[in-house]
Amino acid sequence: MSSQLIPSDPAQVMVIRNVTPNIVTFSVPFARFGRIKVGGRGTLVKMTSGDLAVFSPVALTGEAKAKVASLGGTLRYIVALDFEHHIFISEWAEAYPEAKIVGPEGLPEKRAAQHATDPKIGDEEFSVIFTREGKRDVSVGPDFDQDFDYEYVDGHANLEIVVCYRPDRTLIEADLLFNLPAKEQYSRVPEGALPSSGLLGRVFEGAQSPSLTGNNTWVKRFSWYMVAKDRDSLNESIARIAGWDFEKLIPCHGDVVEERAKELYSKVFEWHLKAVKK
Repeated sequence: MSSQLIPSDPAQVMVIRNVTPNIVTFSVPFARFGRIKVGGRGTLVKMTSGDLAVFSPVALTGEAKAKVASLGGTLRYIVALDFEHHIFISEWAEAYPEAKIVGPEGLPEKRAAQHATDPKIGDEEFSVIFTREGKRDVSVGPDFDQDFDYEYVDGHANLEIVVCYRPDRTLIEADLLFNLPAKEQYSRVPEGALPSSGLLGRVFEGAQSPSLTGNNTWVKRFSWYMVAKDRDSLNESIARIAGWDFEKLIPCHGDVVEERAKELYSKVFEWHLKAVKK
């Protein structure tokens, strides 16, 4: 059940902040398997049209709703950035019924199966679905397409949709790249309430802590061996994203990369990028 994955009172632990004047993040604690502290994050973007798009939304608390209102404009798009980041789609769709729902292939069917047993999962219709066969032909919407580069990373096990908000040179993604430890996402959790990571948590955190100065061997191994469903397709997508212009990177899991994000990206995905050049 999705309720087991959600903080009991999200408003008490959520960190809301502007990464840029046009981009707001909603950061919350989330522990995979109850132990591995990876955090969760939704990202709200004010497009140049004045309207809004939200990516991998988290709980719509009163404070989050007030922040949306403060940006002005209408929420036009609710985007599930992969096959896993979708729990709060219904909550946002109910509050903003004009928004188009966007996600990867298979997610509508997954949600339909969960709808019968999980009260948080609705049966909303998806307006845009990314598929492997038609990934280069998708148009999300004129205002969205004007501002965002996007790539459907169907070669990743979680079917990632990665976007880059061109006006602010900011990459937004879900599970393609973690940036642990999740300091911001756990910054409002009392120390006594923090889950114990244990050995598994420490090992995973070490394998998901990219660095501009280190060799990133374990981060590279995780991406190369663990998440590639179709490595050739994954390599192609990673290379395509590497061609975009970005300085910041907002992951769903771990801290925001505030500068030199493209340099970090190139280091982490070095093996994939070299494979494409061969």
